[in-house]
Amino acid sequence: MSIHTQYLESFLRSQFYMLRMDGPLPLPYRHYIAIMKLVKTGENNWSLPELVHAVVLLAHYHALASFVFGSGINPERDPDTSNGVRLIAVNNFCVCDLANDNNIENASLTSSNFGIADSLSELEALMERMKRLQEDKEDEEASQEEMATRFENEKKESLLVISGGICAFPVTFSFDDEIVSTDVSRYIEDPGFGYKDFARRGEDHLPTFRAQDYTWENHGFSLVNRLYSDIGHLLDEKFRMVYNLTYNTMATHEDVDTTTLRRALFNYVHCMYGIRYDDYDYGEVNQLLERSLKVYIKTVTCYPERTTKRMYDSYWRQFKHSEKVHVNLLLMEARMQAELLYALRAITRHLT
Repeated sequence: MSIHTQYLESFLRSQFYMLRMDGPLPLPYRHYIAIMKLVKTGENNWSLPELVHAVVLLAHYHALASFVFGSGINPERDPDTSNGVRLIAVNNFCVCDLANDNNIENASLTSSNFGIADSLSELEALMERMKRLQEDKEDEEASQEEMATRFENEKKESLLVISGGICAFPVTFSFDDEIVSTDVSRYIEDPGFGYKDFARRGEDHLPTFRAQDYTWENHGFSLVNRLYSDIGHLLDEKFRMVYNLTYNTMATHEDVDTTTLRRALFNYVHCMYGIRYDDYDYGEVNQLLERSLKVYIKTVTCYPERTTKRMYDSYWRQFKHSEKVHVNLLLMEARMQAELLYALRAITRHLT
């Protein structure tokens, strides 16, 4: 995250506030929830402020897991090291290099695994599609019916995007394509608990969460801020920061407007969770996000422990490492906001 210093500052402020500052939950509870990433609210009759605090912590650490696994910075067991843990490498650079920004910007450009000509053509094709989408939008906008159909098609397709492996315990980590197993069963009560698609494949009528009916800006923000003072402002700052963060570059190209690309990444994550924005044309997602990138997004946001280095390397092969970290930040915050929307909507319904 230190590659993107503005975002890092916002991230650290919100995380510090959740864990250390005044709040409904006692400090030990906060760390327990952060470690376990689960909470049972029925037995202890938690207050609503405590529940909201717990929900924010859960969403934060669920999303953070996506960033950690997606960026390949999770420690893995290694019997050849003195402490039994090794830090894995991304594109031949150690994680310590990634954290300190040591000559990593062109890592994805120099990797011997990629065909330079092919990746260059992919980049040019992507930029051409972005340009064409912008021109088409200026000429003619799609109808509401057409945009609704495109969302439904994208939502159904997301159910068919399958990540590698079967989620079972003990968990296997394979970011560098060397499978390492770690037993975490003693920390959990339900080994089968995990992400499930919001609808079964083949269903004709898939549930849709209409963002206009319950938005972060108009509903979630005010609720969380009322029950857990000030955290709403910190989360809102973080969401806005990552959504608007841009350096106007794409690989070696400068002065590029990346708005459509950032919006497509953020909205595709929400689409996978059944969240629809009525004013967004999901045809942009289909145009801008290639199949390998969709597989990566589905894996990182829904099954982060299955993420592999091959997935990371397979998309946008000409992009800098810092740009792919930026992608992971977008995915992390979109995933967190999606979880918060569902949880806060449920709390709102309980209150009414």
